Amino acid sequence: MSTSASNTSTALFTDHYELTMLGSALSDGTGERDCVFEVFARRLPAGRRYGVVAGTARVLDAIADFRFTEAELEQLRATAVVDAETLDWLAGYRFTGDVDGYPEGELYFPGSPILTVRGSFAECVLLETIVLSILNHDSAVASAAARMSSAANGRPIIEMGGRRTHEQAAVAAARAAYLGGFATTSNLEAGRRYGISTRGTVAHAFMLLHDTEEAAFRAQLEKLGADTTLLVDTYDITAGIETAVRVAGPELGAIRIDSGDVGVLARKAREQLDALGAKDTRIVVSGDLDEHAIAALRAEPVDAYGVGTSVVTGSGAPTAGMVYKLVEVGGRPVAKRSEHKASRGGRKAALRRHKPTGTALEEVVYPTRNPPQVGPYDRDLHIPLLRGGQPVSDLPTLEDGRQRLRRALVSLPWEGLKLSSGDPAIPTTFT
Repeated sequence: MSTSASNTSTALFTDHYELTMLGSALSDGTGERDCVFEVFARRLPAGRRYGVVAGTARVLDAIADFRFTEAELEQLRATAVVDAETLDWLAGYRFTGDVDGYPEGELYFPGSPILTVRGSFAECVLLETIVLSILNHDSAVASAAARMSSAANGRPIIEMGGRRTHEQAAVAAARAAYLGGFATTSNLEAGRRYGISTRGTVAHAFMLLHDTEEAAFRAQLEKLGADTTLLVDTYDITAGIETAVRVAGPELGAIRIDSGDVGVLARKAREQLDALGAKDTRIVVSGDLDEHAIAALRAEPVDAYGVGTSVVTGSGAPTAGMVYKLVEVGGRPVAKRSEHKASRGGRKAALRRHKPTGTALEEVVYPTRNPPQVGPYDRDLHIPLLRGGQPVSDLPTLEDGRQRLRRALVSLPWEGLKLSSGDPAIPTTFT
């Protein structure tokens, strides 16, 4: 029996307790109370000085697909998750509220109100898990990708982590990595779905398939041309480079090194390529790279990087640690008061203050009922995303997010771009 989904509904991508809360709230009448929920991170992952918002567009798509068709209703009915009255209510569920938030590619810091969801308790509470699962994953990947892109200092990075995560997460991770500054992806579905340029040549299996390394190179060159990238470390790298240039000629596009001390090997490879007349042949390195390894290679003659496991797993921080908290009921601020998980009540927005030179100074989080005076170098961070459950016009694109992130990173103080542990790049001030 197949267990694959028969439709595109996201309604069961949620936790059991969302529906039990819903049933109780509908029963006692509190489900219709006007509420505001807020997504924020109490702190940044260890060692991080900023976070990158990613996944907002996927959240909006997921909300649009949050529908209880007969398939979802039958599952809930068969497992007695909710009663008949709640099932009837779910059958007509449509989110009709408003959503505001930071656009994709924006930086966030501890306490930043990344997403604000307004509507009845009943319709908002159901969205907690789907919203957090997307934002926590995508923001973690984009934040790691941004650190790697900064470390690469303009050299392109290809995302190639599809074999190191869930098949659907791989597509989302490729999108988030591209948002974070990666140049291309190896994931064809991400290319189809999001228009990201895809790249790839051969694996070691292709090399081993052929009787000789030269035969493998010739087969690849015949199909892909001299501008391709030849994998030279299947056997002996020095011999591999010599064979590659002899077969392809000095106009060979690139070689790839996928193992060993890639810094030392890249240096020796550059010397050998230059001596063979292949002065324009690029060197691509891969193999368990992260932002620290990329930074260590900055002085080496590396032209591009391939990154897999570390980026799709957030490079040690696989979740952004965001939470979805109720902050307002019927216009009245509410807040959790526990010692270690306290929240700030009331609907909030944020702006970022800058020096006249453009350098960011602080993140100001304020109650929407009492906004601060806006200075000439301040920038509002919230934008409208949904109104009455419908997307607003002219929402930012994925390319808009890439450009926004580039501008935001340039605005950070130099110390805020360090890969070492330290305070957030700018402080968050609550008014």
